[in-house]
Amino acid sequence: MSSSQIPGVVCSQMSFCWPDGRPVLDRVDAAFGTGRTGLVGRNGSGKSTLLRLIAGILSPTGGTIAVNGTVASLPQHLPLETTRTVSDLLGSTAARAALQAITAGDATEADFAVLGDDWDIEERALAVLARLGLPADLDRTVETLSGGETVLTAVAGLLVRPAAITVLDEPTNNLDRAARELLHNAVTTWPGVLIVVSHDRELLEHVDQTAELRDGAIRTYGGTFAAYQDVLATEQLAAERMVRAAESSLARERRQQIEAQTKLERRARYGRTAAANKRVDKAEGHKRKRQAQVSAGKQRNLQADRVDSARMLVDSAVAEVRNDARITINLPRTAVPNGRIVLDVDGVIVRGPERIALRGPNGSGKTTLLRRILLQRPDVPVAYLPQRLDLLDPALSVVDNVRAVAGSATPNEVRAELARFLLRGERAEQRAATLSGGERFRATLACLLLADPSPQLLLLDEPTNNLDLDSVAQLVAALRGYRGALIVASHDEDFLAEVGVTRSWTTSARSHGGGGEFVLGQRGEPVLMAQQHPDRTGQDGERNQHDPGDDGVHAEQLQRRSKQDEGQRPPNQRAG
Repeated sequence: MSSSQIPGVVCSQMSFCWPDGRPVLDRVDAAFGTGRTGLVGRNGSGKSTLLRLIAGILSPTGGTIAVNGTVASLPQHLPLETTRTVSDLLGSTAARAALQAITAGDATEADFAVLGDDWDIEERALAVLARLGLPADLDRTVETLSGGETVLTAVAGLLVRPAAITVLDEPTNNLDRAARELLHNAVTTWPGVLIVVSHDRELLEHVDQTAELRDGAIRTYGGTFAAYQDVLATEQLAAERMVRAAESSLARERRQQIEAQTKLERRARYGRTAAANKRVDKAEGHKRKRQAQVSAGKQRNLQADRVDSARMLVDSAVAEVRNDARITINLPRTAVPNGRIVLDVDGVIVRGPERIALRGPNGSGKTTLLRRILLQRPDVPVAYLPQRLDLLDPALSVVDNVRAVAGSATPNEVRAELARFLLRGERAEQRAATLSGGERFRATLACLLLADPSPQLLLLDEPTNNLDLDSVAQLVAALRGYRGALIVASHDEDFLAEVGVTRSWTTSARSHGGGGEFVLGQRGEPVLMAQQHPDRTGQDGERNQHDPGDDGVHAEQLQRRSKQDEGQRPPNQRAG
């Protein structure tokens, strides 16, 4: 294959600005060839914009982008009509209709033209559906698909007729554990050029190289996300050593500057004393004075230049160190004694500062269970972080949003606490409606954790969905300062490990006459809502000391109680 036929993407000094002049990409040089590339970066750094430039949806405002080959894309938000079928999503409907007409003997020349070489279109489509764990039903409508099934079906459409270049934008968002694993497997063997934007660290372990988009520029690292992190950590250690060495050099030059200045002043005093005592004649004294002044000026300039050079080295070294601020908070009022019962729902007991992972496929009732726990009025103050970050009043500033839940805290006290959530100065005074995604997340987290009374039970529903990797790290840092009990529904195993879950509840769904019954655990009894087991990430798989065993929450009793309580308080109101 000649070089002109090799698929790939080459960006040369490419820039992009929005119509209002806001820059996104600045003179980017990058190349993407055959293989799998994971594209990482903060939310708002321009990752989705770059994918749209590659797909031809946008055009660069400077420089060039050369795309050699056909491009297929999976956007982050799929614009789907509910009446469309799986066959429509796979792009096989026209070919299937033509094949049916040919098989029935009613074909026209147009049917043969539409079918082309796709005589095995149905077999290929069904094979790809099976590979991704989807039902073998091409005529199923979109409205009957779950969110995860919709994404996997769209991915299947990209594999039925693979393009030379494929771009995927956050494909694992909202996928459950099983669906993620199927997508991971598909990415491992993806043909051609694949560029995938993701914050799913497990998915990023299936790529050949990692490209980071930061400050409008792209840098490519060979290997998976873990390899990228290792290289970055090594570089940062070296950069920090350079900063320390440069600062030491600057301190030495400043010390020498002071010593030199002291010597010059001593000589000047000696000269003045000698002239006053008439140890030298007047003409010789003036000559020596001028010589001393010239010498002193040169010495001062030399020392000043050396100090300036040392200072520039410090600035250069500091610029190489990433200043990715982290949330650092301490929340002593959230602490729960080890033996205290935090939650008791029909025998399911949570004691002390346990950290429980709520696992299970999409649609199995994880969100419903979290909401019903709220309605059970736990024995401690509780806070709930829903999947949608819609807890803030958009018309109020960040400070006023926190003051609304922080009791008697003064504005200055609130500002001081918000600074620990990286919301300082003008950012703390911004209206919530104007916040970026990362700022909105941190402000929401501050409202939950700084509330009065302090929450001693925290319920999190898929908290890492739609968060970039920096925001996930900030959430982990915030939860390190939280000292109460935690129940978190998540498919992100890396996140669950980092927050230190001590045991797990697992959900599965069973439908009964259109209503929802929920069973958790290995036995799957329809009367149980929760069966618990120690988290597999725990040491030696031993049962947590607070695990009450396989007792569960009875669905029918819980439904009756929740119906009695429903409507009596807002879903995010904390218990007394």
